[in-house]
Amino acid sequence: MPRRTKEEALETRNRLLDAAECLFQAQGVSRTTLQDIALRAGTTRGAVYWHFKDKSALFNAMMERISLPLEAYFNFENSSADPIGLGEVSVLDRTRNAILMALHQIVNDVRTRRVLEVATQKVEYVDEHRSIRLRHLAVRNGFLARVQQGLDAAARHESLTLPLPSVMAAQGLHALIDGLIQNWLLDPQAFDLQQLGRSAIDIYFCGLGFRCGPPTPALHVN
Repeated sequence: MPRRTKEEALETRNRLLDAAECLFQAQGVSRTTLQDIALRAGTTRGAVYWHFKDKSALFNAMMERISLPLEAYFNFENSSADPIGLGEVSVLDRTRNAILMALHQIVNDVRTRRVLEVATQKVEYVDEHRSIRLRHLAVRNGFLARVQQGLDAAARHESLTLPLPSVMAAQGLHALIDGLIQNWLLDPQAFDLQQLGRSAIDIYFCGLGFRCGPPTPALHVN
């Protein structure tokens, strides 16, 4: 039997990830077996193990497909590359617009929305899924570090002393945005995530003491 080409292997891997997304959303992570995923993808359980060590590895690979573009919005370290087209704007506006771009992707990209629903509503952090919990924490901590960096730089630029340590300010902003996202995922018709997110971010920044002028327009992706 001829060896599979890289393209065929990648196609199989993506089919498995697509199947996992749909099954995890429909019946939860714990109630979905690798055999279920293989059947949905039209392949064998052996193919699942060829690509992924276990269910947790498959789950993390599923998250990787959507978290990387979200994380790219917070690339402060390589601003010359300007990965999301922010141009010449303040550090605070970069932080603000990065969050709004992420909210835009959540609202408008079906895969992103589905995977976040799975990650927030359909997974239990039991022992067998320890690596999933660790990855969730790593993503959260990365977000906090980048936002804290942005707040520190913005405060220096405006010669502002924040009313609380920047690490706590970043945690508060994360709690605000994370809470909005989770509540919107429960009922997307309840409110406009992008509009409310924009207002909440601006109010939060004003509360930290930053200038409360007309904000830089949020950037959108087609």
